[in-house]
Amino acid sequence: MSSTALTGRTALVTGASRGIGRAIALRLAADGARVAVHYASNEAAAKETVDTIEAAGGSAFAIRTELGVPGDAEALWEAFDAHADGVDILVNNAGIAGPGTIHEVEEADYDRVFAVNAKAPFFIVKHGLERLRDGGRIVNVSSGVTKVAFPGMTSYAASKGAVEVLTLTLAETLGSRGITVNAVSPGTIETDIHPWMADPAAKAHAAGFSVFNRVGQPADVADVVGFLASSDGRWVTGQNIDVSGGSGLGL
Repeated sequence: MSSTALTGRTALVTGASRGIGRAIALRLAADGARVAVHYASNEAAAKETVDTIEAAGGSAFAIRTELGVPGDAEALWEAFDAHADGVDILVNNAGIAGPGTIHEVEEADYDRVFAVNAKAPFFIVKHGLERLRDGGRIVNVSSGVTKVAFPGMTSYAASKGAVEVLTLTLAETLGSRGITVNAVSPGTIETDIHPWMADPAAKAHAAGFSVFNRVGQPADVADVVGFLASSDGRWVTGQNIDVSGGSGLGL
């Protein structure tokens, strides 16, 4: 369902060509925002996301920037500036997985995970502050792996923990400008980055983590981001909202 809640506002969603990021871009566009669809390499998927938004009567444009490399934040905003003169909603969604216990993680792999998942959002915000309008919104996508011990994703969990603390700090820093800063923590979400869900038994096992006995869908996360991005979320800041369908409540 479309609305006019975000009409006249511009949003930037990193990693928006597929998965959760794509769903967030679609939701914000449906609510009236003009959306910058950021992608790192999958141009076809980003174009499809933009085309879907425009076919529904929305407005969007794609920008390509690799994250996790020197100068990434500056390059991202330079690409953005070619299409818009300011931003109201920034969603730091782009991220990469970092599998392995501490015994298995190599230093280069650790550095890559932190460069994309923690360092990039930090400097995207820093270099975006002059573009972010007062009363704006920042939403950082974290993960449910920060809630419990998850040894198989040690570096990934640590990088998302950094994002959650950054969220708190930024909420305090930017409150005087009326800017809210929040995080959302998805649980297991059915996207194409989880090909193992094609196995019915594996998918059923993952569904069992939630009290609703199903795996999450990208829209389950996007709808919460839509709330935080709207005027309805004006009094919520510095929070990390669990969007895992109650995963782990019985532990």
